Amino acid sequence: MLKQIVCTIAVAVTLFSCSQKSQQMADDAFLHLIPKPVQAERLQGYFNVSGRIAINVADGNAQTLQVADMLIQTVKPVAQATLTTGTAAGFTSGILFVTVTDSTLGNEGYILHVTDSLITIKAQRPAGFFYAVQTIRQLLPPEQYNNTSHKSWLIAACSIKDYPLYALRGSMLDVSRHFFGVEDVKKYIDHLAAYKMNVFHMHLSDDQGWRIEIKKWPKLTEVGGSTQVGGGNGGFYTQEAYKDIVQYAAARFITVIPEIDMPGHTNAALASYPELNCNPKDSLPKLYTGTEVGFSSLCTTNEKVYGFIDDVIAELAAITPGPYIHIGGDESLVTPKEEYIKFMNRVQPIVTKYGKQVIGWDEIANAVLQPGTIAQHWADTLNPVKAIAQGAKVIMSPAKRVYLDMQYDSTTKLGLHWASYIEVEHSYSWNPATLVKGVEQKNIAGLVAPLWTETIVTRSDIEYMLFPRLLSYAEIGWSPVANRNWEEYKVRLAHHGLYLKAQGINFYQSKQVQWK
Repeated sequence: MLKQIVCTIAVAVTLFSCSQKSQQMADDAFLHLIPKPVQAERLQGYFNVSGRIAINVADGNAQTLQVADMLIQTVKPVAQATLTTGTAAGFTSGILFVTVTDSTLGNEGYILHVTDSLITIKAQRPAGFFYAVQTIRQLLPPEQYNNTSHKSWLIAACSIKDYPLYALRGSMLDVSRHFFGVEDVKKYIDHLAAYKMNVFHMHLSDDQGWRIEIKKWPKLTEVGGSTQVGGGNGGFYTQEAYKDIVQYAAARFITVIPEIDMPGHTNAALASYPELNCNPKDSLPKLYTGTEVGFSSLCTTNEKVYGFIDDVIAELAAITPGPYIHIGGDESLVTPKEEYIKFMNRVQPIVTKYGKQVIGWDEIANAVLQPGTIAQHWADTLNPVKAIAQGAKVIMSPAKRVYLDMQYDSTTKLGLHWASYIEVEHSYSWNPATLVKGVEQKNIAGLVAPLWTETIVTRSDIEYMLFPRLLSYAEIGWSPVANRNWEEYKVRLAHHGLYLKAQGINFYQSKQVQWK
């Protein structure tokens, strides 16, 4: 009898200890969300994610149902969730998705209200529900990514109202210097989606490789796509593979922005077709596997070049449902300035003819910008001001702050440092609306952090340069300036390292952060 009593007490103590630990984990998760919500209040109690859970999408919207299914897959290790549609009235236990009219939320905002029996998610659009689910994932324990114990998970009761600061928030992956396959690209998209980013910029052509199939010009990929930095086989995306990437991104509310760089950064194209060169009877340029820039240019005085560009843009626009096509325009050092301006003035209408909005690197501001053209600031601080003077919006991608290929410090084995060393605090402690004189918040379309891949070869390399700096850029793009503070952020980041470790992400463990 005494033995049974002792065993019962031991079990009770163990359960109490486990419960305390689960509650502490839930409390910690609420305090360490990234990006930081606009408003967040802790309430009493915990929602227990275990057993049978009813999930109701009140309006039955197809996209919202897909989001709800993503949540079901997340809680699957500990919960048997059933998905229904119908009225919200009388639904008092489980998880409820409700479409509301609230102009403060915009297209991407959400309200999340958690009690011990009910999680209510409110949004105006499906994207808002998706971002609410990303918040829920951070409110769950890190073991969601490697759970083997099948314990119940707790979510701290809370009330959150959240919406983004900037319309465009994302990152660019250079697949031209080194080629990355579809699965690697999808993983990159997953990383962006987890932190409420909504654009994925694909740098699809450069001196070292042409990566997108153009059916009218097959040698672009047969020849131009055959190698990469350092040699090797290179690679390219068929149009079907590209459409698969676009569809995958769209399911995560991410818009793909394809870039065909021109008139410079074009050696792969020039090596593929003689008619793109000014002297087509001369021997073609050799394929290039180095890392220098600024030595190549399409022949801007050759009429055949504009027919080529029209064909490329037509095919790319047909498989890109998003509103943007990026035409590059950077570092065209051997193109005479007058010819560069004429070229950009002529190419912009080709893009708009196919119903797309032009984006170009900030040098494009030297041309006459079409209505709606966006200048992507990366280097010269005069260029975004020139663009704004023409009525254009600006994407902020300043190399000294957001280039993800920049080394953390002098000991970093990957990356370069021509723009700056970018340690974690340097990636976080800046404001896009005050960085460049003459560029204010009202002028900024958003923030995009590029990852150039001269030294990046594997998915592990990508992760190391991406994390944890991607989280800085996600928060700068989403959270109000008044909510951002490095001393407070680095504490949240330290806790978030547990989530990165649980996913097996290879991240830089900066000494500026006291990682958990």
